Amino acid sequence: MDWLRGILHQAPEIALFASLALGYGVGKLRFGSFQLGGVAGSLLAAVLISQVGVQIDSGIKAVLFALFIYAVGFESGPQFFRSLGRQSIKEILMAAVVAISGLVTVVVLARVFHLDKGLAAGLAAGGMTQSAIIGTAGSAIEKLGLAADEVQRMQANVAIGYAVTYIFGSFGAILLCVNVLQWLTGRKIHDDAIQAEQEMLKGVHVYGAGESPAAPDLVGRIFKVKQSGRTVTELEASTPQGSVTIERIRRKNALVGVDPQLVLEAGDIALLVGRRAAVVALGANIGDELQSAEDMDVVMVRRDVSITNSQYLNRSVKDILDSLTPDFKHGVYAVALTRSGSPLPITPATLIVPGDVVTLFGTPQDVQNAAQSVGPILIPSDKTDFVFHGLGITVGLLIGLLVLRIGSIPITLGSGGGALLAGLLFGWWRSRKHTLGNMPTAASALLRDLGLAGFVAMVGLQSGQQAVSTVMEQGLSLFLMGMVVTIVPLLIAMLFGKYVLRYENVAIFAGALSGARSANPAFGEVLDKAGNAIPTVPFAITYALANVFLTLLGPLVIAFA
Repeated sequence: MDWLRGILHQAPEIALFASLALGYGVGKLRFGSFQLGGVAGSLLAAVLISQVGVQIDSGIKAVLFALFIYAVGFESGPQFFRSLGRQSIKEILMAAVVAISGLVTVVVLARVFHLDKGLAAGLAAGGMTQSAIIGTAGSAIEKLGLAADEVQRMQANVAIGYAVTYIFGSFGAILLCVNVLQWLTGRKIHDDAIQAEQEMLKGVHVYGAGESPAAPDLVGRIFKVKQSGRTVTELEASTPQGSVTIERIRRKNALVGVDPQLVLEAGDIALLVGRRAAVVALGANIGDELQSAEDMDVVMVRRDVSITNSQYLNRSVKDILDSLTPDFKHGVYAVALTRSGSPLPITPATLIVPGDVVTLFGTPQDVQNAAQSVGPILIPSDKTDFVFHGLGITVGLLIGLLVLRIGSIPITLGSGGGALLAGLLFGWWRSRKHTLGNMPTAASALLRDLGLAGFVAMVGLQSGQQAVSTVMEQGLSLFLMGMVVTIVPLLIAMLFGKYVLRYENVAIFAGALSGARSANPAFGEVLDKAGNAIPTVPFAITYALANVFLTLLGPLVIAFA
């Protein structure tokens, strides 16, 4: 064992990555329908490895958590601000119920088992995984008017209670917010997340990576003209407006310029591009379809364009189309519309608002001409805008340093709450200014997954040895009381959410529940089960409230325990 201790002393970062590897390996194992998951597995693996004795810098934990919570906020920022209002009353009540039931549980246990105020506060801090309680409780203890040695003893007891109960506070929240909640509701987080996403898409079908429709709406087909006498304009005008364009014509083995007044001759080869039904109908009028023809291939592009021209904003799609000239619309097709990252159906009544992005299809030149009037083309990139996101995290950490005092009680968002708020704001800003703040989905997923799992592993590495040794010295009573503090408020909140607030979607329910307990590991597992970002909006609301409500528990426990 000494050789392992020596290795970890020289390179303690090995313990972190070993915890992740072992934890995710264990997390994949299934026991019937139960699966631990990578986050909880990393926590248990880290506790095991910590018994060797690991000294690892706390700054790593702070960095990993800031990356995780900022990425969560950035992804959910647009939806979060759209969701604020009367519809968020459920989340406010959920956060209040968790805080109140947590306070009552701690006070009852402290009085029944005659815990001193320090141990009671540590029980609250660890059992509800709210580290800020240590600070607020410690400050409250100093104001009790006790002797200096007694104050020091109580403050030490806060740390002891926290160390013993924090591990299960994290692990138990995962089990409750994921496994128990699914059992209680009889629904799966993944199924409800998919359902909620489909409802949000308003019937727009979104294809995954590597997927495409068997019968695409936009097609290009080649036809041989059988009858002379009709112009390009006449042929295009015989279809619904803007549904077909003639992109290329070959006559007698040579390409000819496609002019609106060009008269087609029998034997000409024409390439038609447009809506499938219209192309098929017009092609049947023109002549026989050819499978291929020399020099008839035309490169077409799809480009996302941010709608920034005030000429098109706050107007319906029909109103905009009616105002466009035929030359502007010729050869350009709007194939998709997104708002805050969510697809919208393109109907005549759809209202275009600032921040909307339209996907245009056509030849590079036609799309470029249209974009000059609509707004900037958003070129896909695998590069992350580190200027934007570095500034975002910096702003968040600075916000976390701010302290608001209500009487003698200090209220602060902390680095986590500050990074979350900055992520929400910068995510919303990105949804309005699409040329700023690029972050590929894969990069965001890496920040989120590595940040959370690494943070949880750091908690296990730093607290695991002390927690196990304290339990061995003092028995299991404090640990078991911590289990009660973890379980009871969450169970009360689950029943309240199911029967009073009537959450119908368990993915949204799980996000709200984990945020109300500021249970970041549990939220990470909820996200993993969901497979999309549906739980992030309720989590962001309740998490922000929990940082305030749960921080207040410190002085309240000292007052009532």
